[in-house]
Amino acid sequence: MQKYIITILSLLIMFTSVQKAESGIIPGSRYDEDEAITEIYEKITPAIVAVEADLKDGLSSGTGCVIDPKGIILTSSHVIDSSKNIQVTMSTGEVFKGETLSLLGKDKDLALIKINPKHPLPTLKLGDSEKVKVGQKVLAIGNPFGFTGTLTTGIVSRIDYTKNKIQTDAAINPGNSGGPILNIKGEVIGISQSIYNPDNNISNIGIGFAVPVNEAKNFIKLTLSESYISKADR
Repeated sequence: MQKYIITILSLLIMFTSVQKAESGIIPGSRYDEDEAITEIYEKITPAIVAVEADLKDGLSSGTGCVIDPKGIILTSSHVIDSSKNIQVTMSTGEVFKGETLSLLGKDKDLALIKINPKHPLPTLKLGDSEKVKVGQKVLAIGNPFGFTGTLTTGIVSRIDYTKNKIQTDAAINPGNSGGPILNIKGEVIGISQSIYNPDNNISNIGIGFAVPVNEAKNFIKLTLSESYISKADR
């Protein structure tokens, strides 16, 4: 009987080892989380773009999220304002001229841009900001100060129900505006908008704000057909 039990235990250990070797991840470990974040970054970045626009007071730089493979991009309205000269740069280095489809005011601070790619583009999955909770892990990807494809992590620090904003300590800085705030599943839960600090928004001190993604989904529905939001939700 003892020999039989030892044999069964040996088989279980071998099976478990094979599973871990195949996945490369030890469940519940810090490596598990690190690997998940790396995989999200690698999957998401092809659908994140750099946005530049010529404004009256100079060049504006921000980030955008591809929400439709035909070239519809979500960003912050303050990044492009009413500019007629918008440049969109993909993660591959491809550059396109952008056309403004729609703008919301500074409060909701959202905009849609259209580019004309020669092939379908990768897109981001829009999550549900109603499910966002204080304390949950989040990721921010954007182009702060022109450093394209920068990833930072943090948590949801607070939800401002009065102003309808998600507060996070994930570092966002000038250039992140219009970029995604993601949950650990890689779903967009907010659009980076602004930071708060005592030095006139020059640098980040851990208080950043994002427009909830459900606001963006409503904006997309109003601007485009239902088919676009259904694609973005998939």
